[in-house]
This record gives sequence, C-alpha cells and structure tokens, in this order.
Amino acid sequence: MNQADEDEYRQFVSARLEPLRVTAYLLCRDWHTADDLVSITVGKLYRHWRRVRRMEHVDAYVRGMLTNAWLDERRRPWRRERSTDELPDRVETNLPEVTLADRELLLDLLAQLPARRRAVVVLRFYCDLSVEETGRALGISTGTVKSQAARGLESLRTLASVDASGEGA
Repeated sequence: MNQADEDEYRQFVSARLEPLRVTAYLLCRDWHTADDLVSITVGKLYRHWRRVRRMEHVDAYVRGMLTNAWLDERRRPWRRERSTDELPDRVETNLPEVTLADRELLLDLLAQLPARRRAVVVLRFYCDLSVEETGRALGISTGTVKSQAARGLESLRTLASVDASGEGA
C-alpha cells in the first residue's frame, strides 16, 4: 500500500473507530469482545483497503464486515461456554473398574486374532482412527476395514465368552 492510500486508511479508521466500537458493543454486549471485533475488522479492512475505498458505500461495507466478524466469533466453540458460580454435580459412571487381569486377558485375546484383523481392531478402536484412515494406514479398502473390524470384534466376543465359561485354554 502506498503512502497516500495508507494515510487515507488511517483517516477513515480514526474517524470511525468509536462508532464501530459502539456498534460492536451493541452486537455482542461486551466491551472486550467489541474491541476484538473492531480489531479484526480494521485488520481485514487494511488488507483490502485499495478495493474497499473505491466502493460507493464504504461505511455500510465496513459495518457488514463488523457484523460478519461478530457472527464468526459466535460460531467459535469457546463462545458457547458459560461460567457459573456452582460446579455441576459429579456424574457417577457405571463403568466397571478395569484391572490388570482384564488388560492381560484383552492382550491375550488380541494375540489370538489373525494379524490383519488385529491391526484393524487396534487402529480403529484403540488408536481411534476412522475407517478411511485405517484403510490408508494398512493399504486396504474401506470395505475391507469394515468387514475385518466386524469379524475381529465378533471373534473377540466369542473368545471372551469361551474364556469366561472356562472352556478355553
């Protein structure tokens, strides 16, 4: 941006900074957020000043930029959080306690699966990869991942029930 454009930009912003701040406050009802919104808008305006300054209704365009910045901020996940004076009740889970013996049993059951099936089960359910990511990691199709995961889980269930009933090794 040349010096004349920058001077024009500075004059525009300094003349409208307070009205923009008030508009932002009226949108969000928080002075700190309003200042952030104005900063975002002024930064974007600087990047596009050459194009924006040639518009017929620059003020209306900048207010639109401010409004869009506010809408973008509202979509951010941390804006949905609300602080409270009281902590929420503690949630009691009904999950059974996992013991070292349970982990050893699971490792033994996994060792009984064929190698590809074991790899699919580990990547999908321990590493929490998607079907597509697992397929890419193993060089197999998504359909194969799905079928191997289903068969692997079914085999683990069968092996676990056999082990629980005492019929296993």
